[in-house]
Amino acid sequence: MRKTLYIIGLSTLIFSCAAKKKTVATTYRPKIASATTKTAGDKVDETEKKPQIKTQNGVEFFRENIANAANNDNTISYGSIVSAKPQGYKVVKTYFPSLGQNFRQRYLILHYTALDDSRSLTALTQKSVSAHYLVNNLGDNEIYQLVDENKRAYHAGISTWRSDKNLNDNSVGIEIVNIGYTADATGKKTFLPYSDEQVKKVAALAKDIVDRYQIPATNVLAHSDIAPTRKQDPGPLFPWKKLYDEYQIGMWYDEPTKQNFYNLAMTDFAVKYNDPSFVFLVKTSLQKFGYGIELSEKWDDATKRTIEAFQYHFRPQNYDGIMDAETWAILQALMQKYPTK
Repeated sequence: MRKTLYIIGLSTLIFSCAAKKKTVATTYRPKIASATTKTAGDKVDETEKKPQIKTQNGVEFFRENIANAANNDNTISYGSIVSAKPQGYKVVKTYFPSLGQNFRQRYLILHYTALDDSRSLTALTQKSVSAHYLVNNLGDNEIYQLVDENKRAYHAGISTWRSDKNLNDNSVGIEIVNIGYTADATGKKTFLPYSDEQVKKVAALAKDIVDRYQIPATNVLAHSDIAPTRKQDPGPLFPWKKLYDEYQIGMWYDEPTKQNFYNLAMTDFAVKYNDPSFVFLVKTSLQKFGYGIELSEKWDDATKRTIEAFQYHFRPQNYDGIMDAETWAILQALMQKYPTK
C-alpha cells in the first residue's frame, strides 16, 4: 500500500515539474517588429534589414519607402533627417524608421501675387508673407524656392477645406507673378492672363510636388477655394482644366455627368431658386464638397463670394456668383466624382 502511494506521489511530482518547465518555455517575450510581415512557419532571416540610412558629409538621409503607400503612409525623407542632440546622451537610429508616419504636406495651394516680378520677390522674402515657390514672368527656366518644403510658409492665412483649417500647417504654396485684376466703377473685375511659359512652369512644379507627396486631386486648390470670402487668386484665367487634362493635376468634372445633372436642373431650377430649402441645399452641397461656408436658408454675400470662387475654378466663363443651372450641375458632377471620405 505504501509502495502504491509512493508511486502515485512521485508521478504527481514529475507531472507538476513538467508543467512548470512547459510554462517557462512558452513565456511571452516581446519582439521588435520587422518591416516584413511573417507568417506561421516562416524562418526569421537575421540578415534581413531595412534600407540603410545614407550619410553624405555628415548629414543623414532616408530615401526609400517601407510603409504602406496605399494608406498614404510614407517613410521617405526628401530632406535631411533632423534629430535631437540631448546633452550627455546618444540618439541612435537602430530601429529607424517607424512605419506609422506620413507627410505633413497634404495640400498644394496656388496663388497669384497681384504684383510685378520685382515687388513680388520683395513682398515674399522681406515681409510677413511667404510661399515655398515663386514662379516668375520673365520667360526663363527658373523657379524661385523661398521656403523649405519641410517648413511652414505664410501663404494661406485663415483658411478651410473640408475638415481642415489653417492650411499653412499642412500645405505647399506656389505663388505666380500676375497682377491679378482691375475693377471698373461698377466693381466688375477684369483679370490678366498667364503666359504660356508660366503655365508650363507651374504644371511641372505642381506635378513634381503632387507625385512626391501623394497629394490627392481634391487637395490641389486655389487660394480662393480655401478663403472664398477674402481671396480671388489665382482667378478665372488660371487654366485648371489644362492642368487636369495634360498633367493629371487637380480636379475636373466629367462632361456627360454634368450634362445629365444639367438636364435635371433645367426643369425646375427657376421655380426652386428662392425656396429656403433649396438655398440650404446649395450651401450644404458647397460645404460638403469642401468650402468653408456657414449654413442658412438665405442668399447672402458670403454665399455669393463662395459661388464666385467655385466658378473661378470650375466654370470660369461666367463668374457672377449666382447659382445657375450649369453651376449647380457642375457642383453635382464633382461631388459624385470626388465624394467626401
